[in-house]
Amino acid sequence: MDFSLHRIGFSDLPGWRDDDPSGLIGALARCHRQVVSVKPHKTGLLGVTSADLLPAYKAASAAGSMDAALARAFFENLFVPFAIRLRSGEQGFVTGFYEPEVDVRSEPDADFRFPFYRRPDDLVDVDDSNRPDGMDPYFAFGRLREGVVDEYPDRRAIEQGYLNGKGLEIAYARSIVDVFFAHVQGAARLVFPDGKLIRVTYAAKTGHPFSGIGKLLIDRGEIDPKTVSMQNIRQWLTDHPSRVDEVLWHNRSFIFFREAEVDDTKLGPIAAAKVALEPGRSLAVDRTIHTFGVPFFISSDTLLHIDGGKPFRKLMLALDTGSAITGPARGDIFTGSGDEAGRLAGSVRNSADFFVFIPTAAAVRYGHG
Repeated sequence: MDFSLHRIGFSDLPGWRDDDPSGLIGALARCHRQVVSVKPHKTGLLGVTSADLLPAYKAASAAGSMDAALARAFFENLFVPFAIRLRSGEQGFVTGFYEPEVDVRSEPDADFRFPFYRRPDDLVDVDDSNRPDGMDPYFAFGRLREGVVDEYPDRRAIEQGYLNGKGLEIAYARSIVDVFFAHVQGAARLVFPDGKLIRVTYAAKTGHPFSGIGKLLIDRGEIDPKTVSMQNIRQWLTDHPSRVDEVLWHNRSFIFFREAEVDDTKLGPIAAAKVALEPGRSLAVDRTIHTFGVPFFISSDTLLHIDGGKPFRKLMLALDTGSAITGPARGDIFTGSGDEAGRLAGSVRNSADFFVFIPTAAAVRYGHG
């Protein structure tokens, strides 16, 4: 592996005594319900299992409300922190994601005409059992037609009408850019004129690799790489309406959604771990390496704007993943829902130190570093 784990003490975690991880107790309890009532999370290469995490899950489910000190003691009693050190000597890296709120209509009109789509019937999961010769192993989805699997039409083909007439539209937005960024985030809250609020979350995708339009605009000299953010990417698209389609089509990946009720407006969407995200405390990680439900302490001296100008030092829970999140010390911080959360998430591109919390009983497997 291109990283190593080094056991440390809680006193070695920068800012641990100032953190308040009490909000994670409820998230651990939600993980408990998922792994017991539905199924355990798949174990990543690091080897931490849902069974290893079960004592912490059970304790969280039985716990009442906690203040910051009690919450820290909870984690100190049940986990051992390990520093993740990359063989390259580099730090880890964090970005941010959020849940947009988008004004929509149930039916299209002259202004609201850009749809959010459900999963099509001809989209199938692809693995080694049905992958045709010559298809890139990256593809986890494909199109089934007349018994043959091939690549699904990409973003350009879909936005030019491939899905017209199939009745897959959930709702219609005013801006194709709003739909695009909901695709990038993997979820959105849709707001109807009567105040009705529904949530759409990731259901599937075409299978094409994700291609960031921010990198495209940087490579073309359109945006300064030192100041790139979601906000200035959106502003560039607003300022260049005739070039929007061509730029968005650069990202051939296209996301399909499923509807979900907004049961608790304080929580984020149900993400890859099948657990509602805790705003400010949920982390998307590399699913092949890390197991959902594992706590991570993230420390960044340069990430200042999320925590009132102070360096970011927070305990988080691995509850999501993403195609751009690769590597043992790579994370995506969920900042919440709505415009302010989007502002916070849009400019997170920071080096960070990663510390993984291993359940106490399992820590012996990882030695002393």
